[in-house]
Amino acid sequence: MTTIAGNLQQVKERLWRACDGASRGSAEVTLLAVSKTFGPDAVRQAHAAGQTAFGENYVQEGVEKIALVAESLPRAAIEWHCIGPVQSNKTRLVAAQFDWVQSVDRLKIAQRLSEQRPPELPPLNVCLQVNVDGGPNKAGVPPAELPALAEAVAALPRLRLRGLMCIPEPAPDFESQRALFALARAAYDDLRARGHTLDTLSMGMSEDLEAAVAAGATMVRVGRAVFGARAPKPVASPAA
Repeated sequence: MTTIAGNLQQVKERLWRACDGASRGSAEVTLLAVSKTFGPDAVRQAHAAGQTAFGENYVQEGVEKIALVAESLPRAAIEWHCIGPVQSNKTRLVAAQFDWVQSVDRLKIAQRLSEQRPPELPPLNVCLQVNVDGGPNKAGVPPAELPALAEAVAALPRLRLRGLMCIPEPAPDFESQRALFALARAAYDDLRARGHTLDTLSMGMSEDLEAAVAAGATMVRVGRAVFGARAPKPVASPAA
């Protein structure tokens, strides 16, 4: 019977092999455990196995989970990342409860996060989400618009611009996956060349983390391979 601790070990071994294959040190890549739809007990189990950074896609679910986990673990023991879309009416919750936001793709959202970050907390770490493959239904700023957005976000108080995040369309093989991730790496390198002190390139998930590491990811976001398959959403019963 698999356990979260066992799954974590297997994912770490995949990361070690991927780093070795890319001639990179294993310390160069951080594992973000995506705990969306899993309860606080799953987070506690992963933390007991050494995992400290967790990602949540849904703001309300994440905020409730943060509070529940904090009942048994010090708040500082967990680093919480918001990795899903952030709506204007949720920015205050995100600014107050999370340590990172990886999905900023509009200046309006960044401005609200800056204004609403409590002054007693450290600056909110921010990644800009880039739409590397131009998917029409995907969130993310087009690469051509990144320099202007990065310049504006970096100037906001109470925020710290850390890097980029991307979620490209699924690709059929390693080389196709790496080619997509290389677009994000190129955008990241361009911003660094423009003077931004970035250190985070968040890309790669359970299915394609090896290709992401090969392309230069510094953080991979893994859910299913750590926590197991997510239960399907219940189908609403037809009206009688």
